[in-house]
Amino acid sequence: MTREQLLDADVLLVRSVTPVDRELLEGTPVAFVGSCTIGTDHLDTTWLDRQGIPWSAAPGCNANSVVEYVFCALAALGRDWRGQRFGIVGCGNVGGLLQRRLHGLGIECRVYDPWLQGNADLATLDEVMAQDVVCLHAPLVKDGPHPSLHMVDAEHLAAMKEGAVLISAGRGAVVDNSTLLALLERGKPLTTVLDVWENEPEINTALLAKVDIGTPHIAGYSHDGKLAGTRMVREALSSALGLPTISEDAEVKGEIREELGREFGAETQLRTLAPSRAGKDLKSDFDLMADLLLQMYDPRADDRRLRAAANAQLPLAQGFDRLRREYPRRLEFSHYRAGAAGLDTESCRQLEILGLKWN
Repeated sequence: MTREQLLDADVLLVRSVTPVDRELLEGTPVAFVGSCTIGTDHLDTTWLDRQGIPWSAAPGCNANSVVEYVFCALAALGRDWRGQRFGIVGCGNVGGLLQRRLHGLGIECRVYDPWLQGNADLATLDEVMAQDVVCLHAPLVKDGPHPSLHMVDAEHLAAMKEGAVLISAGRGAVVDNSTLLALLERGKPLTTVLDVWENEPEINTALLAKVDIGTPHIAGYSHDGKLAGTRMVREALSSALGLPTISEDAEVKGEIREELGREFGAETQLRTLAPSRAGKDLKSDFDLMADLLLQMYDPRADDRRLRAAANAQLPLAQGFDRLRREYPRRLEFSHYRAGAAGLDTESCRQLEILGLKWN
């Protein structure tokens, strides 16, 4: 996007790949900036505030989608989360929801977040990085008392236990990508899932080749999350312009309800799941749980698409953006229901906590 494109624009709505700063906006009539994303590192909020330009993001809109991504990634890896100890770096909307889900599942976790107080699971970063499964959900902060740029560095990566799982689904530069690549190239037994990367969309293809699952920054791309983010920014825009919000405008609320009905169509009805493979292939309760999760969302499909884009003739940056722009509709677990399918009571309870409904 260029400044020239905004010379007659009053409102700018973006997602996370569009930098919004003085260079883009100075001299334009833009009077509101909205980003339907949970992060704001692509917005120069300091400059916007100085100019008196209201802005909004959508924190928490896709938290459930990212948490579902974490469990589906573990299912795709064949890693039974039961009996694992989790570490969470960044305990805001996403990390906090993951923590609550883990507590509901009876799973121990340790949390690192220097902005947080009074959380019983708080620990040092070293302690968090020493867990069996480490999930990174911190925002990218480049200055101030607690910068997160390359917070997970060579020392922390080298100290991770052999066979641990690293899942990065916050901001790519929280992990030193070059150091991670060097570590994997030296053969450290670390299972790695990257949804976010340094220098997106021009990501490191050598690192992509080394990770177990690589996806194009889509962990939070559920259809539900997109609708929630859109609504949050719409409400902020209405407030900035002095217009009625959805909750205040019954006519608009009715129109939106009708539009959502058309948008979802048959998807307002719960989709029914059943085991997808022959019973002999599903040897344990975890196999059955993983099978149901992967029917709802399988990150390996996104991994294959990203690797295909890396091997295509077009520059990967174009392919990365296209995969995000043309991302297929993905519904969250709450849109599905299943029969017990041979699962024991505890496995059914765990999937119910994750959001799956039962017949």
